[in-house]
Amino acid sequence: MVDYREILRLSADPNNSLRSIELMAHSDHRKIREIQDAARSADVSWALDESVTNEMLREVLFPNMASAAQVYVAPDYASIHRELARPGVNLTLLWTEYCAKCESQGKKPYQYTQFCEKYRQWARVTKATMRIQHKPGDTAEVDWAGNTLDIHDPVTGEVSKAYLLVAVLPCSGFTYVQLCNDMQLENWLLCHVHAYSYFGGVTRLLIPDNLKTGVKSNTRYETVLNRSYQELAEYYGTAIVPTRVRHPQDKSHAEGTVKIASTWILAALRDRWFFSVEEAQAAVSDKLEELNDKPFKNREGCRRSAYLDEEKEFMRPLPNAPYEAAVWSPELKVGLDYLVSDGLNKYSAPFDLIGEKVSLRLTKMLVEVFYRGTRVAVHTREGVALREPMVKPEHMTPEHRKYLNYNENNFILWAESVGSSAEKVVRYFLTSGKEAEQGFKACASMTRLAERYGTARLEKSCAYLLSFTATPSIRTLSTILKNGQKLGSAQGEPEKTERAEQHGITRGADYFRKGGASHG
Repeated sequence: MVDYREILRLSADPNNSLRSIELMAHSDHRKIREIQDAARSADVSWALDESVTNEMLREVLFPNMASAAQVYVAPDYASIHRELARPGVNLTLLWTEYCAKCESQGKKPYQYTQFCEKYRQWARVTKATMRIQHKPGDTAEVDWAGNTLDIHDPVTGEVSKAYLLVAVLPCSGFTYVQLCNDMQLENWLLCHVHAYSYFGGVTRLLIPDNLKTGVKSNTRYETVLNRSYQELAEYYGTAIVPTRVRHPQDKSHAEGTVKIASTWILAALRDRWFFSVEEAQAAVSDKLEELNDKPFKNREGCRRSAYLDEEKEFMRPLPNAPYEAAVWSPELKVGLDYLVSDGLNKYSAPFDLIGEKVSLRLTKMLVEVFYRGTRVAVHTREGVALREPMVKPEHMTPEHRKYLNYNENNFILWAESVGSSAEKVVRYFLTSGKEAEQGFKACASMTRLAERYGTARLEKSCAYLLSFTATPSIRTLSTILKNGQKLGSAQGEPEKTERAEQHGITRGADYFRKGGASHG
């Protein structure tokens, strides 16, 4: 029998010529050529497992020859291997379909045990068992590359580092990379969003490392994710399963792809000078396309074709809109000024939350304030430092809200609604000083007097006040209202109160005119 193992072993050494293989394997050169071509077509390469026999090799390399020597129909093992990657498909189902096909053709199928054994033999020969560990569309692995790219400031010449995130689909090897100016949470989330968009779908599982950006803790008993990272996973309908602590081999494909990206992307760009992260990312994107189109060494196709042919149809669909990356702040205490800060600017929260703890959800465009899981305020997020805080009137105390409305026109409009006398007094307050603002305090006091005594009584008091003075003051007006003096009297006489009638002067004015006091 032809020694297929020996011929494949000798053919793996590039120093062996066809003539030398012919002499060492004691085989005809045409047969050797035939075996080499069949091995390439069947994706069989050295080294082979010790359990792989020459009989197994013959059946894999020359299935037609093997079936000619027997009455059974050889299954299409490559098709079986692809079908097993599909959700819910197993060997029992495929054997049933194989039997039905043989019966329709009037041919004899293998029994189930032989069917399974022959598939496993084929898988060992072609090393297909390693690929079957990853079902298409099932898993994505992500990791930061250890190497960086230099960014040169065009003005100062200062050099900063740019960091490369790598995402890979283990089944096809299809890869996405993105360059970032830091490895903080916001960039981490955005890279995931862009990776899913590049893939055109979402995987069932997402496997990161135990970096603090995404994973708060990962113990034997529980895994606690960063709130923002968990929110992203829920939006895309995927499950995050971090690797075990100090077990990077749990995401071996990401580890391997990081090395490949470091060589074919970062190292390939080592001699180029970049003056911005955006410029560098454009170059990285070009290299990424080259990497995904680079042919495989040991099988046909490339990462892109493997993804399109074997994996894309199994990816979960993307949501209608991309996820807006959001970062959750630690809990913050609302100050006496009912303001909270995102680290750059201050934003208002409802005044009744003063002293309470709230959380901020920060997106690129919004600042959302949450209290006990309920959103209580929303602001437009400013990307530059502002001189003044962002305050909404509805978040202010009633007193502060009134103060916001203090202006000349508002006071005059209010006074006109009270009456002509009140309007005259207000206009006096606003014009008696050098600037109108100097009279705001007196006008505000008038509004409080109106709340206390009513607008009708205030109007009468203002009329009474103007009847004996051209320079009204808020103190005199307050005294008139407090003492209940006769309002609107033509003679301007004070109104007798009940107290005065009971305990006032009883002797009368005539008594004093007649000198009665001297007789007292």
